[in-house]
Amino acid sequence: MAAFVIGFIVPFAEGIYLSFCKFTTIRDAEFVGLQNYIDAFKDSTFPDAFKFTTLFAIVTLVLINVLAFLVALALTQKIKGTNVFRTIFFMPNLIGGIVLGYVWQLIFDAIFSKFDTALKLNEVLGFWGLVILVCWQQIGYMMIVYIAGLQAIPEDIQEAAMIDGANRTQRLFRVTIPNMMPSITICTFLTITNSFKLFDQNLALTGGEPLHKTEMLALNIYETFYGRVGYEGVGQAKAVIFFILVVAIGLIQLRLTRSKEVQQ
Repeated sequence: MAAFVIGFIVPFAEGIYLSFCKFTTIRDAEFVGLQNYIDAFKDSTFPDAFKFTTLFAIVTLVLINVLAFLVALALTQKIKGTNVFRTIFFMPNLIGGIVLGYVWQLIFDAIFSKFDTALKLNEVLGFWGLVILVCWQQIGYMMIVYIAGLQAIPEDIQEAAMIDGANRTQRLFRVTIPNMMPSITICTFLTITNSFKLFDQNLALTGGEPLHKTEMLALNIYETFYGRVGYEGVGQAKAVIFFILVVAIGLIQLRLTRSKEVQQ
């Protein structure tokens, strides 16, 4: 409890207080009220970063969970080499985001150089580059959660559906997916929060280029706090707004998916 209070509660409370202050260090903080929040919303890059992050979160939410579920479904069909495939798919999750960002930057630059363009010069390429990178990294992790959920479904439920004449598609949508809702809840929550909090891959792959058009919320906050002299308080205010957004979106998602869970 002491470690939790010292390491989390106190810094969190101090961070909220500093969002109402103008400061360069925590010892010279000067209370300015809501001015930092006003300046945060006046900064055109902040709502643009929110729109970009929201679109990114929606696309990756669908792609990661659909592909991870399909891979998990394939790897629970008693095919040869299942454990090897599971390990291979999970391995990208073990690599740090900064390393992945620079590696994929080299890959994309090698591809796009043939078309006389680059990832950092085109916002559409930058967006899909981030999507590919994050999907490649996170599908394996979500796959493990879905495999656990599939293996937890009682065999007698599937057998009863087969005896009742349900085909493979009917069993998937009427039996498997409803019983997978706890796993879907976990994976959608992790995917959404990870997408909104994405920082290191964004920094390494595009750096927000061109002209902040591929800049996500976490990177925007970082650039405001460390890249603009005298804007530390504004960056802190953005961080508080960011925290509230992620918590609100996460709670809404949990409420929606948990309401669809069924009792086995």
